[in-house]
Amino acid sequence: MKLDFKKINKVYLSGIGGIGLSALAYYFLENDKEVIGSDLESSDITKKLEDKNVEIHFKQKEDNITTDIDMFIYSSALSKYHPELLRAKELNIPCVSYFKFLGLLSKEYTTIAVTGTNGKTTTTAILGLMLEKVGLDPTVIVGSIVPQWNSNFRLGKSNILVVEACEWKAHMLEIDPNIIVLTNIAEDHLDYYTDLKHIKKTFQKFVDKLPKDGLLVKNKDDNNSLDIQFNGKTINFGKDKMADYSFDNLSIKDNSQYFTVSKGNKKISDFVLPIPGEYNIYNTVSSIVVADYLGVNKHQIWNTVNEFNSTWRRFEKVGMFKNNLVISDYAHHPDSIQQLLKAVKDFYPDNGLIAIFQPHHHNRTKTLLKDFAKSFKLADYVIINKIYQVQGREDQEKEDITSLDLIKAINQDNIFYAENFKDIKKILRKINPENSIILFIGAGDIDNLAREIIK
Repeated sequence: MKLDFKKINKVYLSGIGGIGLSALAYYFLENDKEVIGSDLESSDITKKLEDKNVEIHFKQKEDNITTDIDMFIYSSALSKYHPELLRAKELNIPCVSYFKFLGLLSKEYTTIAVTGTNGKTTTTAILGLMLEKVGLDPTVIVGSIVPQWNSNFRLGKSNILVVEACEWKAHMLEIDPNIIVLTNIAEDHLDYYTDLKHIKKTFQKFVDKLPKDGLLVKNKDDNNSLDIQFNGKTINFGKDKMADYSFDNLSIKDNSQYFTVSKGNKKISDFVLPIPGEYNIYNTVSSIVVADYLGVNKHQIWNTVNEFNSTWRRFEKVGMFKNNLVISDYAHHPDSIQQLLKAVKDFYPDNGLIAIFQPHHHNRTKTLLKDFAKSFKLADYVIINKIYQVQGREDQEKEDITSLDLIKAINQDNIFYAENFKDIKKILRKINPENSIILFIGAGDIDNLAREIIK
């Protein structure tokens, strides 16, 4: 299938409230196409689209699909028996999943695909901003809201596409990349992958899609990434002095990270990054590699890093609850949670830390239980919410695992179980924190409570 935009005037997005499909909504809107869609419930994302006169149905039924629709794009969470999808096929409307459409779109551009287990969103955002600042005018599709764009999408006029390439169910294999940034590889999505070996094999298949004149950028400090090989040009990065691009002289002061980046033995610059976490330095350096490769001026690279204040739900300072700072973060993998808590302590060493975690997906909680149990050691208080059930991704409602199992596995004091958000608020009142950091963690709807309690 090849994209022919001349034949597309009206597009229907089923699952339009998702971070991916909403980006496509903006893509079509900015290309002067008519966009309609559906989702299960209203959200800030759907409200923003409705403000742009996008018609959104909150009852997903076959009557929503009409004969004047030229393309039907759907969330991968949709069942193959979904009434809208069945009706679209019945009417012979071209139907593609979100990831399949990204693949079609990637063929129209020189595509920079950011992939890996953790760090994709931040890396995509920083890189997109760097390329924008120097005038390379990229189109960017990112899995979060970037404050500078007030959107998860940026339409550029150049032939460059920067896109987040998700590894869930090997969806990144739909994309045809020219450059791949591989942030790191860890065990995750074990409802699809059999083990780490299977995960690495799939990332290798993605790298094998690079053309001979392509580029692989990978993390030299990540042992799993080292196993991924490309016969063409490969640039690695990390703290390792033998890396092609390395960083050192890391220090933290005034709520910023200071570090030096070198290319081989030649210093590029000293940088100031106003967000915490060594993992964010890795994300930043990987972006610097690509920007430098594309000829971005080092002063513009420095300015982008210095101005970067993260994205929606990535160490986002939501507001204050009494005299406590509330931060929302999308972390849902044990590695990212552990690094997140360290980042909080690095920036706020004298404050208490309350970690409120909503596990995401029963299978992930079960298969990574031991790793999750080790992730909260730096927290003074831990509140574990009921596991968030992921629509369209749970084989059954419960996979013989509950949040109580996680609580039993966490061997530390001051840990609480909260069945719902009302219980979380009760526990917070009981703790009665003073001058603490209240950290809401998870990829589900826990972010809603973070915003609710500051009002």
